[in-house]
Amino acid sequence: MNRVRKRNLIIIIVLVLFFGEFARHRFVSGEITITGHLQDKQLNEISGIAASGIFKAIYYIHNDSGDTSRFFSISPDGKLKNTIYYKGDPNEKQGVKDCEDIAVGIGPVPGKSFIYMGDIGDNNAVRKYITIYRIEEQPSWAKDNLINATAVPLHLKYPDGPKDAETLMIDPIEKLICIVSKRHDTVGVYTTPLNYKANDTLVLTRRTKLFFEGLKPFKWITAGDISRDGQQVLLKNYEKVYYWHRNGKEHIWQTMLRKPEELPYQAEKQGEAIGFTLDGKGYYTTSEGVFSPIYYYKLPDE
Repeated sequence: MNRVRKRNLIIIIVLVLFFGEFARHRFVSGEITITGHLQDKQLNEISGIAASGIFKAIYYIHNDSGDTSRFFSISPDGKLKNTIYYKGDPNEKQGVKDCEDIAVGIGPVPGKSFIYMGDIGDNNAVRKYITIYRIEEQPSWAKDNLINATAVPLHLKYPDGPKDAETLMIDPIEKLICIVSKRHDTVGVYTTPLNYKANDTLVLTRRTKLFFEGLKPFKWITAGDISRDGQQVLLKNYEKVYYWHRNGKEHIWQTMLRKPEELPYQAEKQGEAIGFTLDGKGYYTTSEGVFSPIYYYKLPDE
């Protein structure tokens, strides 16, 4: 081996050791923890995750396009606890077209917790409307494996034409549904009030646009969440996680206009799910793919 090749080999070895130690340190130090893997083959195209509002250490997840009108509850280690079915759109063969995110938050009944399933995917931007399904969480779910739940649908249109979106969030402070579009150089932030009636068709309000650096499609926004108290916001793309802390009761879109903090993120196969823990002290991510790992990240101390 000549001197140049030997030097290059040494450099490669040093770099491998350095990045291996860096990755090990991140896991050991607690920034990133694999809490388990999705333990059922049905959970193969997970596109959203959200913490239950009434059950401790339970998270709701769902598959995206191709699945029926259903979602699942799991424990942080990935064990399937329940499958929850709901009545979707009778005009859709599977009941839904492309569910891309799920959120949990307040609703029309004070003191109750509601799940919001976002059938908001639209790869070709051709849908006449998108649909949000609101489902009240029930304590009785703790006893059953298969559940048939009542869903209240809301149909939404964009004021500036159809959009593909994979981010659905609930703002408990201003009582809004918030959707962030996925594609293009900038993404749009849209809202609509939570106080709607079954089968209403409403036009979303465009609040602002956001720009994130990077290359397409890696910079496209694939998931997001607002913490239970409304004070924290997460958005993610395929490479990064962005974090904001709300200033008081400012509009949520004003919060996202400030420069975000970038938080730790282990790049996943096709990471399209992120959700805060119920207490807002950390967040989970997972990815499409059979038996995908579930990552937990503790938020940095403020």
